[in-house]
Amino acid sequence: MPSVKCLPPEKLSRRCDPKQLTFETTAELHHGPEIIGQARAVEAVQFGISIEHDGYNIYALGPTGTGKQFLVEHALQAQASRRSTPQDLCYVNNFDDATHPKRLSLQAGTGVTLKRDVEQLLEEISTALPAAFESDEYQARRNAIEEEFEQRSETRFAKIQQEAEARGFTMLKTPVGVMFAPIKDGQTMSSEALADLPEDEKQKLQADVEDLQKALQRALQELPRWQRKRRHQVRQLDHETTEAAIGHLLEELRLKYEALPEIVSFLEAVQQDFTEHGRDLLHAEEKAGNGAQSSAAGTLRTSLLLRRYGVNALVDHSESMGAPVVFEHNPTFHNLIGRIDHISQMGTLVTDFNLIRPGALHRANGGYLILEVRKVLQNAFAWEGLKRALKAKEIRIESLGQALSLTSTVSLEPEPAPLEVKVVLLGDRFIYYLLCALDPEFEELFKVAADFDDVIDRDPQNQQSFVQLIAALVNREELRPFDRSAVAKIIEQSSRLVGDAEKLTARTASIVDLLREADHWAGTNEHDVVNENDVARAIEAQVFRSDRVRQRLLDEVLRGSIYIDTDGDSIGQVNGLSVLKLGSFTFGRPNRISARVRIGKGDVIDIEREVDLGGPIHSKGVLILSSFLGAHYAPEQPLSLSASLVFEQSYGGIEGDSASAAELCALLSAIGETPLKQSLAITGSINQHGKIQPIGGVNEKIEGFFDLCKARGLTGEQGVLIPKPNVQHLMLRHDVVEAASQGEFHIYPVDTIEQCLELLSDLPAGKRDAEGNYPESSFNQRVDQRLRAMTATQLSWARAARQEDNDERQA
Repeated sequence: MPSVKCLPPEKLSRRCDPKQLTFETTAELHHGPEIIGQARAVEAVQFGISIEHDGYNIYALGPTGTGKQFLVEHALQAQASRRSTPQDLCYVNNFDDATHPKRLSLQAGTGVTLKRDVEQLLEEISTALPAAFESDEYQARRNAIEEEFEQRSETRFAKIQQEAEARGFTMLKTPVGVMFAPIKDGQTMSSEALADLPEDEKQKLQADVEDLQKALQRALQELPRWQRKRRHQVRQLDHETTEAAIGHLLEELRLKYEALPEIVSFLEAVQQDFTEHGRDLLHAEEKAGNGAQSSAAGTLRTSLLLRRYGVNALVDHSESMGAPVVFEHNPTFHNLIGRIDHISQMGTLVTDFNLIRPGALHRANGGYLILEVRKVLQNAFAWEGLKRALKAKEIRIESLGQALSLTSTVSLEPEPAPLEVKVVLLGDRFIYYLLCALDPEFEELFKVAADFDDVIDRDPQNQQSFVQLIAALVNREELRPFDRSAVAKIIEQSSRLVGDAEKLTARTASIVDLLREADHWAGTNEHDVVNENDVARAIEAQVFRSDRVRQRLLDEVLRGSIYIDTDGDSIGQVNGLSVLKLGSFTFGRPNRISARVRIGKGDVIDIEREVDLGGPIHSKGVLILSSFLGAHYAPEQPLSLSASLVFEQSYGGIEGDSASAAELCALLSAIGETPLKQSLAITGSINQHGKIQPIGGVNEKIEGFFDLCKARGLTGEQGVLIPKPNVQHLMLRHDVVEAASQGEFHIYPVDTIEQCLELLSDLPAGKRDAEGNYPESSFNQRVDQRLRAMTATQLSWARAARQEDNDERQA
């Protein structure tokens, strides 16, 4: 009889006894933290937050649902509340070069206050300045300047006219200019009369005309100088009028901000530019207004002034308490570093400093920025833009065309803002290790790895913390109270989710989903408190929604389309077990594994590998069992066989070595011509010494074979062979445990291939004696005898072939 006994029911699942829980419902419990068992990650996050040196940004790595974002946000919020509020960031016009707007870094709350003050100032100026230029005093002084110019011009031309008349000429204005014509008897002389004059008179007239033309030319040459003087006087008048109209208004604002040199400098620049261009701006506004009503014109005037003199408060911390914590959900290039918008104006796109928009780095500057690394990498150039900003320690707003040198158009180049931010990336382990391997700058910029585990130990302390976690989640989600039987069921399901009786899941997202769904079914059943049955119904519903493919495969086996035997015995055939994962749903299914042998050169052909359906780990498992076969049964003689192994009715890729023990059993059965029980299935990998090694998905594999056996009818002979180290992982369904307790289904823990052979054949495996022989009627004896027979046959064939060659040579 086999030496291995089946596991007792209490070993098949670690139950949580509700009687050990010292409460009736979660409403009685103190709400614990919403994340547990992450001491390593918590310490790393705290270290990364507290250290102030460059490059100590944080990468929080781990599977989704482990509470990375929750822990990081709460840790950052706690630290941010103890830090000072960063400065406001504003941009204003650079009056010397409008393409390079100036940056103002101001005390928190000052930026938006300055913006409002400047808007109020410009509103007052938009009223005061036109009034000043329309005043009687201004008009009188302006008219005096104009009259002085006109009088000087008229006086000069009058003198020329008098001189011309004294010489007998009159000055005529024609379309082609000014000309002098001789007069006689008060009438302009005709061309015929001029022609009849004596030659000496003609010459005299010509000389007089030339003298008059020179005098006129001198007067015309002086005219631009008089005009320049007039314009200078008008400009000086405009400056004086502007200064008088706005000087006191700006002075009030300067006094308010006299302790802030940046603002005082800006206001002085505004006053200087107003002084230089105030009158011109009013003319531009009048043209833009096109005769609008006075109230509308005033609004338009204020709007136009704001475009030139306003304050763009890019980042406002007036309502912030402590450092900012920003989570950017869409980390595109421009959403990170900012952008410059454009507006359509007369068929073309224009921009100015008012259209500068902040990015996440601006909003998080002086604090913390949280990003999902996958989204950053998915957005073109966002990763490079982030790294460039962190390395340069400044935020330079530019378009992608400018950043990549793809365009040469003139655009705004705002003054860069100094950057002081702690960046936290949230992502999985695969991307972290990929970045470490492929991006040499990554480890320079993200020196702190906060590694979140997806499981925690199921010890009494952690179990109590898990109970408090459930209470906290129920309270946060505003769900019905859960009684202790429901909490016990959730603890058991937590262990099932990680496939380990000694662990609990750290993926709180899965627990939250289960709590919500159990609460839903409690409401459907009109329960005021969620109980064990509601939780069980939620679990069953989750499985039912996802197991269409599993049920379809089971149906095909039951209908006979897929060949799987669950009774009788067969040579060279065994039931292996595999795991399929479709989305978030994982299930096990049995597979028929068969082997055939013949005389050959000692090679074992893996048919899956030959047709490129077997993965490298599966192929490795086949090579290991080939090594065991030769070393164990033919250590001092050639292995004179050829064998083939295959997963029957498998039409997709196969990966993993968890079927190598089953493949070896099928192979030894074929060699020894010994039938194996089809009522048993086996899973486990094997090493070169015949030791059975643990595998993954043991619960799903057992349940997959159990479901088939149950559908056909449990006989009490069926069961599964599993590696002994996997016993600690067993968290089987209640119906499997119940069947085992009734003796209808069995789980056998095995250590060696010999134990597997004994269970599958009801024969002793047998060990070699001192002479190298196996006991009679043992499994290994049958294998050994067949291999010796094959070797003898092959040697006989070889001798016959050599004799035939010798006979041919002698003939």
